[in-house]
Amino acid sequence: MNKRPTLKLKPKAAPGAPTLRPSYHPAVKPVLQPGYQADLPTDSLAFYLLGAANAVAQVRTGTALPQALAKVFTQSNANPQARGAIQDISYRTMRQLGRSDTLISLMTSKAPEPPMLAGLLCGALALMLVEPQERPYEEFTVVDQAVTAATAHPDLAHAKGMVNAVLRRFQRERASLLEAVMKQPLAQWNYPQWWIDALRAAYPRDWQAILTAGNAAPPLTLRVNRRKSTVEAYLAVLAEAGIAARQVGPFAVRLDKPIGVQLIPGFEAGVVSVQDAGAQLAAPLLDVQDGMRVLDACAAPGGKTGHLLELADVQLTAIDADAKRLTRIAENLDRLGLSATLKAQDAQSNVWWDGQQYDRILADVPCTASGIVRRHPDIRWLRRKGDALQLATLSAKILDNLWQMLRPDGKLLFVTCSLWPQESEAQAAAFAVRNNATRLPAPGQLLPTGSAEQDHDGLFYALFQKNAA
Repeated sequence: MNKRPTLKLKPKAAPGAPTLRPSYHPAVKPVLQPGYQADLPTDSLAFYLLGAANAVAQVRTGTALPQALAKVFTQSNANPQARGAIQDISYRTMRQLGRSDTLISLMTSKAPEPPMLAGLLCGALALMLVEPQERPYEEFTVVDQAVTAATAHPDLAHAKGMVNAVLRRFQRERASLLEAVMKQPLAQWNYPQWWIDALRAAYPRDWQAILTAGNAAPPLTLRVNRRKSTVEAYLAVLAEAGIAARQVGPFAVRLDKPIGVQLIPGFEAGVVSVQDAGAQLAAPLLDVQDGMRVLDACAAPGGKTGHLLELADVQLTAIDADAKRLTRIAENLDRLGLSATLKAQDAQSNVWWDGQQYDRILADVPCTASGIVRRHPDIRWLRRKGDALQLATLSAKILDNLWQMLRPDGKLLFVTCSLWPQESEAQAAAFAVRNNATRLPAPGQLLPTGSAEQDHDGLFYALFQKNAA
């Protein structure tokens, strides 16, 4: 039987002079045995690391992290505790992927294969790169369990010695290795070079703060349902439950420490919903009034849909091209005790439209989602430089199509969670010219921030009014 080739470690460099492997490239091949169920305790770190390695390997081949995790959970029969741990390690890995990749390139002679091997190493390094006071696991435990995980999987067993050697070398030479790799932008910022360059060009004074904000774990922000409570009353409920929180918007409450939704007081009763503070600006900007016909286009997952219905008794139609995602909207509305007409339709088309114009239209159009990378850290690794132009072209068609559905004097709110000007300000300016639309006051570009005073994702808002004929 032919043996698998062993991945060789790069010879140790002279003290103070580690060098990157020039031929290294993070591209990997498809997962070999993603469905293999290793004989590991489901409450062990080894089990968690193996699940995260599988998810990371899938992201490398173009799968979004939530979908990759869903597949891992199904294949591994992970219990809720294991799912939470696998998800946590996977998200940590995405936020440290550039740094981990660069460290591995420095310590090995060629890119680790198969893909799950690279995922396992990156996951373990992500746990070890955390500051000592914030580490969820001791370093020796991470090393031991990473080796155990490799041993338990047929695609990785041949490399268990390499896993042990790489991680132990990082333990011993942390300072010199980090000093070397932090000279590389990929490792310093944990973003692709093209992303860094694009931000520097678009925001020459803010690009570093934007990158830093995107690397932070997001807060848990709630929207208080005005039909059932007030911010003041809900803060009192949280205080009584021993949950520290503060108000960060007209309807927004941010918890000091994230907790599971099942532990949030009043969540199941529809008193609150999870929604970023920046996203909560959308519904109030449309100034909906009782009796209005309102269209929420590209509505999933439905946070803005629910907020619109909380603000006024309107006749709301929500459309989304993905029928499965409409199910989530329906579930959210049921929890809130609200209702809307839901249609699985493409916002580029008008075949579903009954010809009656709307008083208000919310157009949360498709985009690169570059403003929400702190919530979806895999986005930076999935996107390509040309994606913004392609999605901006699609969004322009959607906006022009929806404009014909708006009555004279009606308002359309253009929303995007992108930071790229071609998807935001340039799009808004071109739309106004094409359609002779009057632009009303709106926040414009919100940069992602995570301070005590402001804590929100990066979003763009442009509000338009249709001139009377």
